[in-house]
Amino acid sequence: MRLPKRNVPRWLIFSVDILIAVASLIVAYLVRFDSSNLPFEHEYEIFITGLPIYILCRGISFFFFKVYSGMLRHTASADVKNVIFGVSAGTFLMVIISVIKFKFVDGHFLFPISIFIVEYFVCISFLLVLRFAVKLLYMEGLKRDKDMIPTVIYGAGTYGLITKHTVEKETSLNGRIICFIDDNQAKLGKSLEGLKIYHSSSLEEIIESKEIKRLILAIKNPDKKNKRAIIETCLAHDVEILNVPSPKEWINGEFTPGQIKPIKIEDLLGRESIRLDNDKLTEEFDNKRILVTGAAGSIGSEIVRQLVEFNPEKVIILDQAESPLYNLEMELKEKRLLHLTESVIADIRNTDRLENVFKSFKPQIVFHAAAYKHVPLMEDNPSEAIHTNVKGTKNLVDLAVKSRVEKFVLISTDKAVNPTNVMGCSKRIAEIYAQCANQISDTKFITTRFGNVLGSNGSVIPLFKKQIENGGPLTVTDKRITRFFMTIPEACALVLEAETMGEGNEIFVFDMGESVRIYDLAKKMVKLSGLVLGRDIEIKITGLRPGEKLYEELLTNEENTMPTHHPQILIAKVREYDFDEISSNIEELTSMFNGQNNEKIVGLMKYIVPEFLSNNSEFEKLDK
Repeated sequence: MRLPKRNVPRWLIFSVDILIAVASLIVAYLVRFDSSNLPFEHEYEIFITGLPIYILCRGISFFFFKVYSGMLRHTASADVKNVIFGVSAGTFLMVIISVIKFKFVDGHFLFPISIFIVEYFVCISFLLVLRFAVKLLYMEGLKRDKDMIPTVIYGAGTYGLITKHTVEKETSLNGRIICFIDDNQAKLGKSLEGLKIYHSSSLEEIIESKEIKRLILAIKNPDKKNKRAIIETCLAHDVEILNVPSPKEWINGEFTPGQIKPIKIEDLLGRESIRLDNDKLTEEFDNKRILVTGAAGSIGSEIVRQLVEFNPEKVIILDQAESPLYNLEMELKEKRLLHLTESVIADIRNTDRLENVFKSFKPQIVFHAAAYKHVPLMEDNPSEAIHTNVKGTKNLVDLAVKSRVEKFVLISTDKAVNPTNVMGCSKRIAEIYAQCANQISDTKFITTRFGNVLGSNGSVIPLFKKQIENGGPLTVTDKRITRFFMTIPEACALVLEAETMGEGNEIFVFDMGESVRIYDLAKKMVKLSGLVLGRDIEIKITGLRPGEKLYEELLTNEENTMPTHHPQILIAKVREYDFDEISSNIEELTSMFNGQNNEKIVGLMKYIVPEFLSNNSEFEKLDK
């Protein structure tokens, strides 16, 4: 039996509810008086006299509590509550009228007390049976629809159940739930609302045997390894993957069908959540004045977001990019955290401006995230790489020493390791200068080094997304090229953690997990977009760009690591440099800015960092 798709008029449901109520009264009489020997003649006058009042009371209470307003096919707990409250209010009203009638009118009750009691429970039961019967018929009708997409839900808990109800209600999702899968062995073989629960390891078999075309991730705390395996299995079998967001992201605390979105590539690359010592972080940053350079960028802005959670006295957010800094201000204002920050438009290459910032705000901690980072652009503009990444860093380091800053954290990159390009070498020189500054100052200079962050400005994933939106092709420089990836929040969380444990002169290296082949990443993003590679979109191999590596490294050949108390943070043991010598080299290097002689600039960079060997670049000739 299929129910009509159009909604039934509310007046009709109201009328049916009144008829059900009258039927409940009759049943109450049948129960109260033995049906084989009904003394109904005696009660007939009481019944007929009380019936209009009964209908009026039930009608008023049903109308007041909107018992009729819910859609029967989507009956939920709120509708059950309305029914119970509506019937209870009507019964209470009739009891009051009955007492008044007995005392002040004719000495007779409206109905016998036993009738009130029986009718109350029968009426509630009948009304709820009608609603759940309609809902059941509707759901069964949906299940029989052959055009609906066979769907499995990953997560046989509360969120999985909410997702099931949402999918069944929302016709636009066009989903027919076949079963649940879950990581919990204790749920194996059990059922949830009539649907069998399988272990997540059985997904491939389920996909093949039940012809699954869609999987919805609806689990609160999934095992990241299992989650990745599930996504990989779905991609291999062309199963569409949708994701239910965290309850924190539900609109006004409610989950709606529109919040079920396609899975993000970040979920495929993500790892186990990072555990931080929040008490130690709070102790470190509480009531401190903290300067963040490059605060409007991907890394800088996330550092700011995390710092303001630890009750600092003031976070000075410094950047030369006006619009992005304004956007960050507006975000903090919406979160009512703007009072904890002070925005400063400044260029780290401008010594006078920086000196005024240090004098005005007297920062106790500095996070230096401002830098030029795009490899091809810096390969074409070595003087700018030196002016910003080296001279800008030197300005900040010198002022930190002069102002007796407690700690200075330099945000570096894996491209500084055995650099093959100008950008990476400029960051390595910045690392060396900050490291050497520990020799002349009580300020603790700390370097943090990590690879690519997912979703950062200019990174490969936003580029691929844009190329997919434009119909392709996706551009990959080489099929063999690999990169390490880390999410922006986890990278910044590790930066804060490293700051708390740093005693100066350390280069902290983050565990980036396994490297990812960019060509495979592109293929997965095509699949996640619902496209078919080779038919809907292409991947084009463009060749390595100047200075680009096939494989990134986190340590140089002369370095090794020591563990820390945090399993994802290691300390790199690096060779020592003389502060006076490196200062002299940097002075000579930065003085070349006015001459704009790229070969002389890069030649001196190679002298300062002997392991800098250019790759696929015009500067390879200088290596000879």
